[in-house]
Amino acid sequence: MMKNLMGGAAAIALMSGAAFAGGHLPIEPGSGDYDWTAYDEFAANTDLSGQSLSITGPWTGDEKAKFDAVVALFAEATGAEAEYSGSDSFEQDIVIAAEAGSAPNLAVFPQPGLAADMAARGQLSPLPEGTSEFVAENFAAGQSWVDLGTYANASGEDELFGMFYRVDLKSLVWYVPEAFEENDYEIPETMEELIALSDQIVEDGGTPWCIGLGSGAATGWPATDWVEDMMLRTQPPEVYDAWVANELSFDSPEVIGAIEAYGQFARNEDYVAGGGETAASTDFRDSPNGLFEVPPACYMHRQASFIPAFFPEGTEVGEDVDFFYFPAFEGQDLGSPVLGAGTLFSITNPSDTANAFIEFLKLPIAHEAWMTQGGFLTAHGGVNADLYADDALRGQAEIIQGATTFRFDGSDLMPGEIGAGAFWTGMVDYTTGASAEEVAAGIQERWDAIK
Repeated sequence: MMKNLMGGAAAIALMSGAAFAGGHLPIEPGSGDYDWTAYDEFAANTDLSGQSLSITGPWTGDEKAKFDAVVALFAEATGAEAEYSGSDSFEQDIVIAAEAGSAPNLAVFPQPGLAADMAARGQLSPLPEGTSEFVAENFAAGQSWVDLGTYANASGEDELFGMFYRVDLKSLVWYVPEAFEENDYEIPETMEELIALSDQIVEDGGTPWCIGLGSGAATGWPATDWVEDMMLRTQPPEVYDAWVANELSFDSPEVIGAIEAYGQFARNEDYVAGGGETAASTDFRDSPNGLFEVPPACYMHRQASFIPAFFPEGTEVGEDVDFFYFPAFEGQDLGSPVLGAGTLFSITNPSDTANAFIEFLKLPIAHEAWMTQGGFLTAHGGVNADLYADDALRGQAEIIQGATTFRFDGSDLMPGEIGAGAFWTGMVDYTTGASAEEVAAGIQERWDAIK
């Protein structure tokens, strides 16, 4: 089918927000620079007329409206009556529905932990045959996504229960291009170069880093992200996995080494204004402000893709501020690991329509339809990157596509008392002066106590 090429703004206008009632589609099939060839083939081979599909997940408001655009395209292709409902209490709702035997056909999990628990209880069905092979071959760092969606079933046997869709990126360093240009600083491509740049900034009389761990009752979580990134940069991914599962103890030399690699930045008073004490007491939302002071109070800030929401009003990513990949150690030869998070689809009530929607998610258009609207990243390697809503998303997508390994935020996969408790508080203690050995031993003791 011939494509009518459209600019990003026009595409966004086509897809902006309204409910897609009365058969009105957010995108007219065949229009825009989308991949309609695979969509047309899928439609020609998938007739679900008279059948229904129910999906539930955590997306509400604007996010629901954006995903409704994706669902509308599936319904148009198949003839199925498809509906998505979002809930702010999704995690509780899906468990109650599954236990009552009234689960929707598909559930969108915001992290793997709950999906793995439900798979072990026999409340999920494995994805259609061939899905793991497709993901491994067509997603960046594909085997990582297969591993993240594979859980033990009720019999203890591993099966693929989750297909990831929307991805969040954490391995980012934010900086102000003008400040770098004025000092002739270059973007580091290795961790060794990042450390050398930090030393150069100190030598020039500046402070390299803004770090803030404050987050109310969740104070400490930004440091856990640092440690997780350092684990991926100092150890192979299977060691990271063993640590997250506590098959490798928290007080092992490998973990202590990653904590101290974080400390090389956070506990260096030359690197962070005020040193660790200031970092621990600064709210994470306020911590990037130093980038924008004149002269800069700091030159770099490691934080996830969401942090621009807390930049000064009117700040434009790509002009006033930009980002680069938090690099790997060249000497470790561990490729280009990426830390992040993401949402995954699982089958909670098997049906032909559920299987068909998983097949639909393999199509580029299922991702491109949200990409164009903004607020979306994907690891799917077949999408048209030009359809991302802005250059910032396009640049972040390049980092994801360049990943050799992707791993989920480790603290989110650990038991709540550890990942959202002892790990958080332990990193505050370490940042303010406790030894890595002492902190790690305390976290392991807590983990042993809940086993």
